[in-house]
Amino acid sequence: MEAAISQTKPCLLSLPSIGDSAVGYITVSEASKNIPFEVKRVYWTYYTPQNVIRGFHAHKALQQVIFAVSGSIKFTVETSAGNREEFLLDAPNKGLYLPPFTWREIQFSHNAVLLCLASEHYDENDYIRNYDDFKSLD
Repeated sequence: MEAAISQTKPCLLSLPSIGDSAVGYITVSEASKNIPFEVKRVYWTYYTPQNVIRGFHAHKALQQVIFAVSGSIKFTVETSAGNREEFLLDAPNKGLYLPPFTWREIQFSHNAVLLCLASEHYDENDYIRNYDDFKSLD
């Protein structure tokens, strides 16, 4: 998949799995090919209890593609235009593209591992952490 996704709304990406059940699989992400930006930061979260909801923020400039490399992760997202959607990441080759100004709430299954490819280095000033502030941007 070339980077021909809409960069204005959240959407699922399906990256190819190479291999088979006898030897295992590999999935490759490549900036500007199947990831629509240059990757400047990679991080992962793990050991998040399944009764905890994380996220509760949006970003002003940051773009992300997020994978559940283990377990499953449910995202409830809202765009600045007020469109709400739920996405379930339940396969390691399925990613969720999150453009700027996308509010997210994240719930993990037991032992889920989230891997994030980010378009920018960490910048606390890029975060919108208050939902009312996020809603007032429209």
